[in-house]
This record gives sequence, C-alpha cells and structure tokens, in this order.
Amino acid sequence: MIRAYKFLLRPTVRQAQALSEMLRDHCSLYNGALRERRDAYRHPSKTSVRYGDQSAQLKEIRAFDPERQGRWSFSSQQATLRRLDKAFAAFFRRVTSGDTPGYPRFRGVSWFDTVDFPRDGDGCRWDSTPHDPTTRVRLKGVGHVKVNQHRPVAGHIKTVSVKREGRKWFVVLTAEQDQPEPLPATGSVAGIDLGIANFLADSNGGFVPNPRHGRKAAAKLDAAQQALSRFPRCKAKDRTANHQRAVDKVAQLHGKVRRQRLDHAHKTALGLVRAHDVIAHEDL
Repeated sequence: MIRAYKFLLRPTVRQAQALSEMLRDHCSLYNGALRERRDAYRHPSKTSVRYGDQSAQLKEIRAFDPERQGRWSFSSQQATLRRLDKAFAAFFRRVTSGDTPGYPRFRGVSWFDTVDFPRDGDGCRWDSTPHDPTTRVRLKGVGHVKVNQHRPVAGHIKTVSVKREGRKWFVVLTAEQDQPEPLPATGSVAGIDLGIANFLADSNGGFVPNPRHGRKAAAKLDAAQQALSRFPRCKAKDRTANHQRAVDKVAQLHGKVRRQRLDHAHKTALGLVRAHDVIAHEDL
C-alpha cells in the first residue's frame, strides 16, 4: 500500500529563495521541452520528439547552463520531463477517444508549483526520527530544510516532492507500507448520494449537512478581491508590495476554504467507512 504524507517546511530566507529558483528553473526546462516538441511537430518533416530524446539532452543542457540547470538534481529534472510526457500522452488519449484534446500549455512561474524527486536519496534525503523536532529534508542546491513533522512516517520512503502553496512550502512523501488490518465487521450496508442542499444523503435516511465554507467566507473574499481589482494586471516581478499583499490575501482565503472542504470530506468519508461494511455511491 502506498500512503502520502504532507508536512510544512520552514526554510530560511536564503533557502526560500533557492526553492523559488528551483521552481523557476524546472519551469523553464518544462517550457523549453514543450517548445521543442511543438516546433518539431510544426516542421515539414513532422519529427516526433519523445521523453528518451529529451532526457538524453539533459547532460548537455546542464553543462551549457550550470548556474540555472546544473545546480539541481538530475533525477528531478527527468521527473519534470516525464510530467510533460504524461501531459502529451493524455492529450493523444483524448484525441483518440474523441474528447476535447486540450494541447499541453506553457507554464508561468506562478503556475508551476511542484518539483518531484523520484527516489529518496537521489537529489534529496529524508532525515527523520519519530517525534524529533529537528527533522530535516536535504535537497540538492537548497540544503537541509527544517520540517514541521506533526506525525511519524511509517514504511519505506519511495518519492519526495516539494510543493509551494501561496507563500508556504510543503514536502510530500509517499511511503510503501504493509496492508492494514481490516476494520471490524459492522454488518451494515449503505448507499450515498451527494447533493447541494445537504452534503450527502444515505439510504438509511441520514443526512450530512453542507457546512458551506465558501458562503461563510464570501464577504471576506469579496472585500479581498475588490481590493485586488484596484491594481492593474501585471507580472509578478512588476508588482508593488501592496499589490503582492493583496494577491497573497486572496490566495490565503481561497486556501483556507479549500482546506476546510478537504477536512470535512475526509472526516465524513472516515465516519462512513467505520460505520458500514459496504458503501454504494453514484458514478460521478
């Protein structure tokens, strides 16, 4: 069984700057690889460029630009190229099935928020002791970053990812674990139906109310978005301090609503799993 863990990072000012540069350079690599594929297809010869071709060019790219590309993990850069390859695979799958294709798009720095490390120990190292407040993760080009590990990690670490959410940084681990013991049988069977007025209704006549976190935060969001609308649209590097604070305020409120919704959904799902042996639901 594969289980994911997400912990808050507490980087220093210099480490936070290095993390931002890491995202910027991986975003540049992603966009450059996308441009190469697009230009190759537009060429009269209709040349096809694949992941293996672009991965083989990494050594030359790192040697040509050691300040921006050579300082980061080779494996993490391969993971970024694999992400692009998966985007193209999904694009061709949608074309074949007759769905809306959605050609892979170039990413802005603010929209590229994750760097993956395919294996613990290759460009990154998870250094953890259970309940130890000095837990750190070592990232090539960044250093040993403090981690707020609020629960122990069980199993063998498979992958490590660094993710930016607003102005916060997180590390996401996937760990391989043994299959858990099944819960005690309850003899209960239920069907559930998601709704709007209520979060869900079950076949036993029970209802889970909708907490409406978005509606409760609507007034604050309206005020924050109205304050943001007073500033002209521009690139992140051209924003004033007040403009950036307005952007951060909107992102902070949206992030809070998102976390509240996820927390409610997870707690509701856990209660259902513990109460019933079989749960049937609609095909969403």
